[in-house]
Parts: sequence; C-alpha cells; structure tokens
Amino acid sequence: MPRGKYVNHKGRNRHFTSPEELEQERKAEEMKKWRKKKANEDESEEEESGSEQGESGSEEDESDSDDDQKRKGVQDLIEIENPNRAPKKQNQKLKTLDAEGSAAGSSTSSKQQAPAELSRREREELERQQKQANYQKLHAQGKTEQARADLARLAIIRQQREEAAKLREQKRKETEEAKKK
Repeated sequence: MPRGKYVNHKGRNRHFTSPEELEQERKAEEMKKWRKKKANEDESEEEESGSEQGESGSEEDESDSDDDQKRKGVQDLIEIENPNRAPKKQNQKLKTLDAEGSAAGSSTSSKQQAPAELSRREREELERQQKQANYQKLHAQGKTEQARADLARLAIIRQQREEAAKLREQKRKETEEAKKK
C-alpha cells in the first residue's frame, strides 16, 4: 500500500483490449445502425401511406411533428396547464417607453402615470438626464459656479491679451521711430 495521498500509477500492469472484444463492439455498432436505418425506412413508408390517404391528414401530421421538434427534453411529456402562470415580461427600453408616453397624449394625467410604470433604474436614468439638461441650461446662462469661474478666467485672459497687444503695439511704434531717426 503506497503512503501518502496520491497514488502513482507508474509500473502497474497495463490493460489492452483484445481483438475479440473490439470485433464484438464493432458488430454491435453495425447492428444499431442497421436498426436505426430500418426504423427510418418504416417511418418513411408510413408517411407515404399517410399522404395517399389525403392531403389534409398529412398537414395535421406535419404540424404535430413540428411541435414535437420544437420541444426539448421531456417537455413533450409534461403538459403544463397552470392558469396562474404568467408569461415572462420582457424589459422595455427607455426610448420606447418615452415614445409610448408621448403618443398616448399630452395630458398631465398620462405624464404622471408614466413614472409610476418605470422601474427604479429607468426612473433614476430619467432623473439623471433631466438634471444634466438643467445643468447645461444654467451653465449656458452663466448661473452655475463653474460657469462663473470660467467667465472670470476668460475675463482675466482677455485682459492679459489686451495688455500684451498694447505692449506689442508700443514696441512696434518704437522700432518704427528708431528706424526713422
């Protein structure tokens, strides 16, 4: 018995599959394929005989087979008839909700009902957008602190540029007078 947690498999006897076992497995696989092929042929014969009976009967068979193909796993075995089971609600995008709200009418009652129907995230997104738009509007009017700071900075820069322009003008005049003398 080896010591420790892990077992070392080196040096153990190896097991090889005998040719007889391989042959038996191959024959079993061929039999399975042959049975499937035969079953498929039988089904196709039944379908052909069904189409000879009439086209309306074959259409019903096709719709039944389509329903069976769409179902997965054991869904075709389990029939669910629960009247309380509600279908999944899909999340709607904010743009579609806004479009529906504006299409419903411009009355104040419809506008008051729309926020109640929105989810928390959608309400927060609407509020954030409204705050952003309001801030931009105030900023353009120069009523926010940042706008005031920007305007003050611009005034200082304009003053410095005017002074620099005056200095350049004076230097230019001085050089012209120096050239004339």
